[in-house]
Amino acid sequence: MAVEQGEAVFLCGASGAGKTTLLYTLAGLERPESGTVEFEGRRLYTGSASSQAEVRNRKMGFVFQGYFLLPELTALENVMLPGMISGKGKRTAAEASLRDVGLAERLHHLPAELSGGEQQRVAIARALTNNPDIIFADEPTGNLDSKTGDVIIDLLLQLARSRQKTLLVVTHDSGLARRGDRTLRIVDGLLE
Repeated sequence: MAVEQGEAVFLCGASGAGKTTLLYTLAGLERPESGTVEFEGRRLYTGSASSQAEVRNRKMGFVFQGYFLLPELTALENVMLPGMISGKGKRTAAEASLRDVGLAERLHHLPAELSGGEQQRVAIARALTNNPDIIFADEPTGNLDSKTGDVIIDLLLQLARSRQKTLLVVTHDSGLARRGDRTLRIVDGLLE
């Protein structure tokens, strides 16, 4: 499969079909048993583990079904975390990302003080804070009610398009998938 720069691709299929495994493989999180993954003309699984981690940190943003926010950190601190890891932890970039997801007034709230939708917005802001080239989202609406899920998908698409980012979203919801530029189906581990 190939994903073009700036494209919003949704990967659909039933539970257990292999969507998340494919996403993790494409994102450099799970080494493939065979085949190769190329990102920006370079094989992703070559080089040291630290060089692979650096590519993920600089070039990729991740949004998961579970928000994976550190409970003892504020929304702002959670968003600043990827930048701190890469040595580019700029407060202004984190604040701008939180403003872009509608949480300018919630910077200093802990995750427990935020709704599920707000926590997912913090996760989206965190994924965007290093200005990645591609955003990988694994069932980003899975823990949300359908109305909040619709808002989150709309937000992801709007931010990816306005910032000219590539977006790859895994979902079992074919209705959500129709909002992207292209939908790929995976059945029993095979793309159709």
